[in-house]
Amino acid sequence: MRTGMMALALGLLALRFLPVLPPVWLWLVLPVMGLMALPFRTYPLAFFLFGFSWAGANAQWALDDRLSANLDGETRWVEGRVTGLPQNNDGVVRFELTDARSRQAKVPSLMRLAWYDGPPVNSGERWRLAVKLKRPAGLLNPHAFDYDAWLLAQRIGATGTVKDGQRLAEARWAWRDGIRQRLQAVDAQGRTGALTALVLGDGAGLSREDWQVLQDTGTVHLLVISGQHVGLLAGVVYLLIAGLARYGMWPNRLPWLPWACGLAFAAALGYGLLAGFEVPVRRACVMIGLVLLWRLRFRHLGAWWPLLLALNAVLLLDPLASLQPGFWLSFAAVAVLIFTFGGRLGPWRWWQTWTRAQWLIAIGLGPLLLVLGLPISLSGPVANLLAVPWISLLVLPPALLGTLLLPLPYVGEGLLWLAGGLIDWLFKGLGLMAGQLPAWVPVAIPLCTWALGTLGAFLLLMPRGVPLRPLGWPLLLLLVFPPRPLLPEGIAEVWQLDVGQGLAILVRTRHHTLLYDAGPRFGDFDLGERVVLPTLRKLGVGGLDLMLLSHADADHAGGARAVAHGLPVTRVLSGDPEALPVELHAEACESGRQWTWDDVRFQLWQWPSASDSNQKSCVLQIEANGERLLLTGDIDSAAERALLDSPLAVPTDWLQAPHHGSRSSSSMALLAALQPKAVLISRGNGNSFGHPHPTVMARYIKRGMAIHDSVEQGAIRLQLGRFKPASTMRQERRFWRSMP
Repeated sequence: MRTGMMALALGLLALRFLPVLPPVWLWLVLPVMGLMALPFRTYPLAFFLFGFSWAGANAQWALDDRLSANLDGETRWVEGRVTGLPQNNDGVVRFELTDARSRQAKVPSLMRLAWYDGPPVNSGERWRLAVKLKRPAGLLNPHAFDYDAWLLAQRIGATGTVKDGQRLAEARWAWRDGIRQRLQAVDAQGRTGALTALVLGDGAGLSREDWQVLQDTGTVHLLVISGQHVGLLAGVVYLLIAGLARYGMWPNRLPWLPWACGLAFAAALGYGLLAGFEVPVRRACVMIGLVLLWRLRFRHLGAWWPLLLALNAVLLLDPLASLQPGFWLSFAAVAVLIFTFGGRLGPWRWWQTWTRAQWLIAIGLGPLLLVLGLPISLSGPVANLLAVPWISLLVLPPALLGTLLLPLPYVGEGLLWLAGGLIDWLFKGLGLMAGQLPAWVPVAIPLCTWALGTLGAFLLLMPRGVPLRPLGWPLLLLLVFPPRPLLPEGIAEVWQLDVGQGLAILVRTRHHTLLYDAGPRFGDFDLGERVVLPTLRKLGVGGLDLMLLSHADADHAGGARAVAHGLPVTRVLSGDPEALPVELHAEACESGRQWTWDDVRFQLWQWPSASDSNQKSCVLQIEANGERLLLTGDIDSAAERALLDSPLAVPTDWLQAPHHGSRSSSSMALLAALQPKAVLISRGNGNSFGHPHPTVMARYIKRGMAIHDSVEQGAIRLQLGRFKPASTMRQERRFWRSMP
């Protein structure tokens, strides 16, 4: 039976690795094939087919509920009910609309919407909304968070922006939203957001600084993902009843073990409902239920049995859970603990058990964090050593009890005030750790190197005395110091990052690195911090020899401050240095300046008669082995005419579309003079400027140019000097990514 359960798990997990989904008819045939295999006692094959078909069918249902392509960018009136906990930050209300319907078209049943300067929206209300709909899609960069996969795992079929709306019905059964409003009105010593995250699993009230501290110290799971707290509450209830029974204070007519297990599970479910019963909480409740069942009836089967059953139960309830990093991390952490503690010889003291558990989890989860593209907290083991008991034993009891006793004057508020103060002390301590040792963003490494590092972690988790165990350390260090191949002389690697309505292009030679523009920033939404800087680190960029900001507009230079803060930058040049922040120490673009890095030649140009910021864009030509790339910033047709009289007006292989392909750029004169073979377009999906303009696209097509669009292809990579076609992120097929 255990073999069958393992085969079922493999079938359910196989969905995560499919590049495309098989045809629908196959999902009907596979269960029949599984039933046909049962009489021949091939149970593993039958269970694998059942799991694979169930997971695939669920994925197909979720894909079928996505917004159709003909409605992408359309504005439609939809009706639905607000679900979850709406978020209101900086004048933007973000919420999810379920049971969505439209009279004129079929729309997805679940949408994620944003309403700028909108009225208050509460959970449980019914609204009629005019929504500009978008197909679910996110920015696609190398080794970055896969927003497309997250949206599909949440079964969100469309995103959109609300233009207008009217409330049709007041909130019903919105008790979680009511509790949140009560919590937000309590004096929690400035930590209301953290308290709400702990009690309700709603992290919207945490500031960016709070998130960064939690990430740097590896303690995000303590406040936002409430699965651990669900387990703690169940454990407290179980131990309380066990203690009463041990000292004769439990009624003899009631068998203490069944009651302990039942009440512990009831407490877990109650807290799970309070926390929203999201995927991490559902996983925790399933695992707790199976552990309690194992404790009650099946202890002779060993500790791996409930973990395997919990894995299958979670995937059967939600096969798309495997698309989320939290799924892998939670089950891997439990597996590491079972493996290491189950294989030890002799008992450890309690303090040895606690300290070693933190280091073992850090070693065991390191390779998984790396392959998932997540930051690794170097201070995490020490931080969790102190923070877990602090939250679990000191903060969580008054927080939950205070929430329960809020109807009593002063009592509930007093307990929440105490919990808030304890959280504040914790954040101050974690902030000191984060300041000394921030999270490490590892460099993406080849699969073979990762496999060797994973083998090293596995060896280190083995008991002492196992042969070859000391080899674990050098193998594990391959993940920290992987071998990095150098580019040949005369070759430049170029990445146009996917930053939405903006521009960021990374250029690397054998020993030098240049960043042309740093991505956009709009208010607090800084793509330089969220996309450009993490991507540079994952690509192995340790510093910039030059950051060239074409001009000072926010969509090109908005992320420069975050990049300069996160990486050492030797020099900053710009076509409009006076308009940039003083701390960047930007120098003026010197038209005609040339230099050579590793046999790759660079040359600058700027129109001396420029009258606005776009026209001041500093243009960069890169030439490697005779193959040329021209980066143009936001120059318009007037600047293009001036460019034609410069030394840069020579046949060019690759052209970065001036001004994102606006109507005022990419003139026929420029295209005729440069004769580009391909164009790189960086833009936002459904941007309000209409970039690229249809007229400009017609010019590109007429000249037979290969068009590489960030919206359709994600980040784009080319190796200048090899005269090869560009590679794009969407060429890495995943079934949840819509193809152009």
